[in-house]
Amino acid sequence: MKVSYNKLWKILIDKKMSKSKLRDAVNMSSNTLAKMGKEETISMEVIMRICKVLQCDIGDIMEIIPTEGHDYNHEA
Repeated sequence: MKVSYNKLWKILIDKKMSKSKLRDAVNMSSNTLAKMGKEETISMEVIMRICKVLQCDIGDIMEIIPTEGHDYNHEA
């Protein structure tokens, strides 16, 4: 599975907020922001702080994208 933060980037554009301003408001590291830019997972704690700052829900800022060959109907 992959994670996409495209919804978050769109919200930032709509709010005219830079990624660095978000980073400061959420108190996250540059490394975490870089991971998001690479569509890597970050901690739930940071996701919750982003949601609090932007007054939104998790589904408003990110989505999980199934990768080829991944079947949700079977346990690993």
